[in-house]
Parts: sequence; C-alpha cells; structure tokens
Amino acid sequence: MSDKPKKNKLDHGETSVPNQPSDKPVATTDDTRKKPSQKDRTKSAKKKKTVQLGDFKLLKKLGQGGMGEVYLANQVSLDRKVAVKILSKEMAKKPGFVERFVRECRAMAKIDHPNAVKVYAADSDKGLNYVGIEYIDGQSMQDWIDNFETLSVGDAINVILSCADALNHAHELNLIHRDIKPDNILVTKKGVVKVADFGLAKALDDEDMSMTQSGTGLGTPLYMPPEQARDAKNVDHRTDIYALGCTFYYFLTGKLPFEGGSVLKLIVAKEKGQYPAARSLNPKVPEKLSLMIDKMIQKDPKHRYSSCAEIINDLDQLGLESEVLSFVDDSSGGTPSRSSRVRQRSTVGSDSDRTSGVSLPQFRTSAEDATQNEAFAAAKDTTIWYVRYVNKKGESQVKEMNTRQVQQGILAEVLDVKAQAQKKGTPGGFMPLAAHPEFQDLMKKRLAKTQQNVRGDNLKVQYAKLEKEQRRHNRWRWFKGITENVLGGFGLIIYLIVIAAVVFGVYYGIKNYAYPMLKNEIDGSAQSAPSLTPIE
Repeated sequence: MSDKPKKNKLDHGETSVPNQPSDKPVATTDDTRKKPSQKDRTKSAKKKKTVQLGDFKLLKKLGQGGMGEVYLANQVSLDRKVAVKILSKEMAKKPGFVERFVRECRAMAKIDHPNAVKVYAADSDKGLNYVGIEYIDGQSMQDWIDNFETLSVGDAINVILSCADALNHAHELNLIHRDIKPDNILVTKKGVVKVADFGLAKALDDEDMSMTQSGTGLGTPLYMPPEQARDAKNVDHRTDIYALGCTFYYFLTGKLPFEGGSVLKLIVAKEKGQYPAARSLNPKVPEKLSLMIDKMIQKDPKHRYSSCAEIINDLDQLGLESEVLSFVDDSSGGTPSRSSRVRQRSTVGSDSDRTSGVSLPQFRTSAEDATQNEAFAAAKDTTIWYVRYVNKKGESQVKEMNTRQVQQGILAEVLDVKAQAQKKGTPGGFMPLAAHPEFQDLMKKRLAKTQQNVRGDNLKVQYAKLEKEQRRHNRWRWFKGITENVLGGFGLIIYLIVIAAVVFGVYYGIKNYAYPMLKNEIDGSAQSAPSLTPIE
C-alpha cells in the first residue's frame, strides 16, 4: 500500500514564487523506510518553498501591483530587509518591455534622497525579472487618511515638504514621478516620509526609451493634470506639482478638488478648473496656504509653481510645519527625519541662496526643543489612560491611550479642551487633562491658542462691525454730497429765476404803467399851456 504524505500549508513566512515549479512529495512503496514525522515534513516543505532570486531570499508576499508581485526579502550579502518587485510574465512578453523596465530601474537608482524609496538592484534570475528596493515598515498616507479623514495643517505641511524635497531632487536629475498620490507616499514607524513607486518615472535624457507612448495617460486620473491625460509622454516636472497640490488639498479637506462619475467626466471637470477653495471646506486652512494650493493645481502649467523649490520656500515662510507627525506613534523613540536634519536641497531659498548654491541650516527655537524633548520622554512612558472626549461629529467617546498618544491628540487638536482623563488602575475618576502633570504644559498652550483664536474671532467681529459702520458712513456721505449738489443746483436756478422775475417785473411795470403815465402827463401839460398872441 503506497504511503502518500499530506501537503502542509505554508506558514506566514513561506513564499511560493509565481510561475515557478514546486517540488511535489513523491510516494514510496518501501514500507521498511522510516516515515517522516509531521515536523520533519513541515521543515522540508519550508526549505523547498523558500526561493532565492540573485542576492535576495524571498520571505513572504506583500502585495501585487500593476507590473507584478511584491515580496519581503532578505538581501543575503548585506543581511537587510528589502522589498523585491517581480515583473509578471505577461508584462515581460511585451516586445522590448524588459529592456525598458531595466532602463527605468537604472533611472530610479539615480535618486538618492532621505525622502525617496531607494533602488538597490535590478536583475533577472530563474526566468524572472525583478528589482530590489528599500523596505518601508509603515503605512501609506492613504491608510492614515482612511483613519483620520483629514490632517492638521502642520502635519499636512510636514508631509508635503518632505515630498517636495524628494521631487525637487528627482527633477534636478531630469526625472518625473508622474503618479504622486497618497498611496505612493509612505510613512515609516519612526515618522519618516518616503515617496515610493518611481516606476512611472520618465527619464527626459532617455526619452525614446521611456516606458510610455504618446497619447497614453499613465498615472492616476484623480490626481493627474489635464495635460497628462491628453499626452503622458510630453509632460514636464509641473505634472508632479499639480498632483502634489491635489494630494495637499485632499490631506486638508478629506476631499478631492475634482470628482466625476467616470474618467471622462473627471477630465472634463479638470479642464474647466473650477473647485471650492480648501479654506472654504476647512476654515483652519490659512488663506495664504489656500491660495498656494490653488496655484499648484492650476489647469495651465504656466500658471503653476515653476519648481518644487518655490513651493518649499513659500511653505517655509508660513512657519506652520509640525516638528513631528502627531499621528505617528514612535514607540521606539527614534527621531523623525524632518526634525533631525537640514532639508536636503541645493537650489531652495532666496535668490542669493540659489546663486551661491549654499543651503542654510534651519535652527529650532528653545520652545520647539522643549516640545520635542517632552515628546521623546513621553515615548518611553508606558502609562495607560482612559480618555473621555468629544470627537468632530459631536459624539462623546472614551478611549484607551498611552501618554504619547494623549499628547499627540492634544497637539493635533483631536482632543477638545474639555477632554478628561483617568490613569488606569488609579481611583479618583475622570479629571481635566490640565489637572494631570503629564499634560499641563501642552494644555496650557492649547488653551492659550484657543483663547487667542477666540480673541482673533472677536477682533474679526469688531473689524466687521467697523467695516459695516464705515460702509454706512460712506453711503451717508455720498447721499449728503449728492443732496447738497442737487440742492445747490436748485438754489442757483431759483436765484436766477428770482432775478429774472425782478427784471421782468421792472420792465413790465415801466412799459405798462410808468411809461403811459409819463406820456399822458406830458400830453396834458402841452394842452393846458396858454397860447401867446403877437402884439401889433
């Protein structure tokens, strides 16, 4: 009787590579052979199923993209985790596609920036074409937006500045991403922002070898500019600026500037270029920032920012960037990228900076250093709190948080000023956050900011009243001026009429009364005078 061992399911760490033959267990009729145990068979299956491509040992499948599958792997020579993208056989069958794929990987490898996913290798093995890239132990910004709906202004600027840094570096190398969107912006567990998937990048210096054809709109329709939808090949770096602007808008409002029931309707909406300003959907967005986003997503490339360097310079001048990303819980106590390094750029800043090619360092204030030190101290605090607060929908909630998460909630204004907390395992009930020493300083700043906003709102009301009063005063002055002018005109006319009437009355009286009477007097005198007779 033949013994046929059962197939064992792969563990989480096992990998089967697509289009590769698997070693099936062979049945044996030798009853005297010792039967392998279940444990031995499992180990044997793991050993057979673990596949190595070149220098990379595949560990598990992470996902699947448009060009193929993505695996977590270990680079044997350097003993580090990497992500390996394997080109699908369907794509590899297209004439010349593999050659273009390798060329694009080489173009991607030119990008060496802290905020861009690095490319380590591109090769083929066992009939499979693959590329080894940096492994990111975090989530995409789309995942974060799905959880929070919107970002605070400071967090959104932090992420966009990191992306603009990476894109500015790529543009200086004549490379265009052409598919900027929240899914392609990753954040590590330490809060480092990484721009991923430069797979659609276009090498301007090697245009004829680019993986595009004229008339093909590669990219994501929700974020791509109108000119890319018309002709993806003949675009420049301002394509990325448009997509980054749409992403910025989405971070702050939770909505896209242009929407449509179909791709055609979406493109038509973008051609019209009409959308509500970000500030109208989120009053916390400063007016200047809203105008900057408008400039980024202008339908005519000539009216957009001419470079990412200009965007960085304008955002820096606002001074609203968060030092750390408030929504990332860095339990390892690591240092976020943007708070620990000078932004890497060679042409950003004032005109004098561009001329000299020198990047000026940015220094934190004492208050900013103190805030960051508090954040690092909180990262090591494992105390658990029950926090009661009212969310944006007006619903009362109670959640379990650690000290760092509560502080992040205060900084991100997720927790309202009336929020209360109770330390787990201690009596006393809920108390205002300001009553707990761990949150006193942050709540003081939060309350001061709230009072400042209230004062600002009061000032706005006062200014509105003054403006209304001024408009009313101006209207009265205008009416008074018109009245005076009208009355002045009437007065002159009346004056002339009176003079004319007096002259006419004098003339009429002389002609009809005085002159006839004088004439009669003269005639009567003439008749009554004695006649003189001559003396003879």
